[in-house]
Amino acid sequence: MANSQPELLLLDFGGVCLVNPVELHHKAERELGLDPGTLSWLGPIDPSTDPLWQELVSGQGLNEREYWAERARHVGELVSRPMDTRTYMTLLYDPPSPELIRPGCNDVVARAQASGIAVSVLTNDLAAFHGDEWKAGIPLLQQIDHLVDCSDTGILKPDPRAYQRAVDITGVAAEHILFVDDQPGNVDGARAFGIETMWFDIANAESSWNDVAERLGVRHDRS
Repeated sequence: MANSQPELLLLDFGGVCLVNPVELHHKAERELGLDPGTLSWLGPIDPSTDPLWQELVSGQGLNEREYWAERARHVGELVSRPMDTRTYMTLLYDPPSPELIRPGCNDVVARAQASGIAVSVLTNDLAAFHGDEWKAGIPLLQQIDHLVDCSDTGILKPDPRAYQRAVDITGVAAEHILFVDDQPGNVDGARAFGIETMWFDIANAESSWNDVAERLGVRHDRS
């Protein structure tokens, strides 16, 4: 498998394709009337600023949904109003826009599909965080071959049943899939299931997309 071209590129969505919420701190601060730099926790961009993120990636504490619920609650406290995860994500990501998708993602997905490699998304929280109407405004989600959203079952990565569901829906055997995710626990879970994996470094997102392109054997236009 390591020397052959995968039949399917299976992507996590948030962070890998969609910019991470910490990359939109400037929008939250502007919309909420907060001074620039108020939101100083930077999650995957700089884990040293964010003990909660360190707890998340350690796999020993809270999960990703709990992390964002806590961060939304904290932001709400700053502006003296209740804030849950869905409200915070709406603040950051509405209206849906193609610019919210990483340039490297758009380029590599198009080149992969042009070379005969299918592309699908396996995500834990797309509908839970954004809703079905929002998805319709993201062209990438209309371009991919399959969307496997664990929101509708509650069986989330890294549960092996999530990867099995992706295999069942896409029709591609595990040994012919390349899976890309920014959460180490999800990467480990996919690898244990028998899927080839790549960890995506959000702090170096375009470089990570270049690595994916090289693994697929497609040219990546980094301009």
